[in-house]
This record gives sequence, structure tokens and C-alpha cells, in this order.
Amino acid sequence: MADFKFDLVSPERRLASLDATEVQIPGADGDMTAMADHAPTITSLRPGILSVVHAGGKDDYFVLGGFAEIAGDTVSVLAEKAVPTSELTTELRDELIANADEVHDAAVSNGQGVDEAAAMRAAVVDAMGLIGL
Repeated sequence: MADFKFDLVSPERRLASLDATEVQIPGADGDMTAMADHAPTITSLRPGILSVVHAGGKDDYFVLGGFAEIAGDTVSVLAEKAVPTSELTTELRDELIANADEVHDAAVSNGQGVDEAAAMRAAVVDAMGLIGL
């Protein structure tokens, strides 16, 4: 199967730039798998695990928000936060959940976005459970 170019960047760093055969994306409207010759698509991301299959194996990343663009022979992911799952620690997990709690508390206090904030917190907790932290 033909490869395509995959890039994953966050404000902190470029996490990946490689030829991939498949990218599993936690889209805001549901999970999707991008492969060569995928229809052009732009989707926002929900907190979850993004997996990249390439000649060297498979790499998994925890992503927290952002966008993915699938455009013919490239898949580009611009994540608000992205961390290789191999680098996740219980301390970072606790920090991510605490941040989600703060966003939820702020939404409750101003009466806007409560459902979205609760869904974000649940997605963070679910993703951490998938990793086994």
C-alpha cells in the first residue's frame, strides 16, 4: 500500500514527520482512519489516542484538542497538546485531569459550555484509562 506524509505538531514541539500507511484520528464527531487517497477532510480533535502506523511499527500519542487535515498525500495534525503515550506519567495524567476540572468549574460558574467541558473531562479520563494510567 502506498504511503503518505504524516506530520504531528503541538505548540511545544514537532512530534512526528514521517511516511505512514494509516493514521487513526480521534475526531470530534467520531474516530476515523486516514489512509492513502483518503477524501480531503478537516476535522477537529477530541481528547484521545492518535495512532500512526508506519514501516517501523506503530506510534501512539495522547492529543488534547486541535485539528487534523487530510489532503490527498498528506495528513497534518495540529494539536493543542500532544504527548507520546510512552512519555505519559501519572503526574502528567493528574495535571491533565486537574486542568479539565478547572475548565469544567469555570464553565459551571459562568453558565456556558458546561456540557462541552464535562465531555472534555470525560474524554481525558477515558483516554488515560486506555493507556493504563
